[in-house]
Amino acid sequence: MNSLVVKLCKLAVVGAVVVTTACAPLTRERPLPGDPMFAPVPPNSLVPPAPVDGSIYSSSPGFSLYGDRTAHQVGDILTIVLQERTQSSKSAATNMTKDSEATIDEPTILGTSVSAANLSLATNPKFERDFSGSSGADQSNSLTGNISVTVSEVLPNGLLRIRGEKWLTLTESDEYVRVSGLVRPQDIGIDNTILSTKIADARFSYSGTGDLADVNRQGWLSRFFNSEWFPL
Repeated sequence: MNSLVVKLCKLAVVGAVVVTTACAPLTRERPLPGDPMFAPVPPNSLVPPAPVDGSIYSSSPGFSLYGDRTAHQVGDILTIVLQERTQSSKSAATNMTKDSEATIDEPTILGTSVSAANLSLATNPKFERDFSGSSGADQSNSLTGNISVTVSEVLPNGLLRIRGEKWLTLTESDEYVRVSGLVRPQDIGIDNTILSTKIADARFSYSGTGDLADVNRQGWLSRFFNSEWFPL
């Protein structure tokens, strides 16, 4: 009796480990404001050069006698005009069937059938295997609006690395937009704006958190049965 209890305990521990390991990838971390990947450059790292007063020239940051006052150095603000539209469609179908059959006659020795415990050794096994699967996806997205970001780095070739986020707190939920990428200074307009389609290595994130977002998501057990971890 004790050995049976020990075996059952071991089986329970193994099952718990398997379920925990399988369900770990199914959980999704909830995003929070202030992510360092999208946060502005800390003010203490923005050390302006000492101003030199003169009759015409001044080396103060942001001063330009002839050029436009657009983002060109770390800490400057740039407004992005979001004009993103995507549409995709995909379908797949798989059917697989395999049948096999084998017949083994009853063996004989000198005309006498060979049996075991008066049971015939003749066998006729049949195997059938059938698999059918299908999937389809049709998705279209549109993202429009404006978001202001900051320049986090000026690369040696003159490109500007930008990043930023916008959070909107609505009823029972938080909506956020996150943007990062590389910008050419010559693509920035005179009003200090740039189209989102001209951002290289762009990363756009638009989602939400809270009760309204959780309602549109499957529970962890449902995601497990619909994931690759489910053995059937």
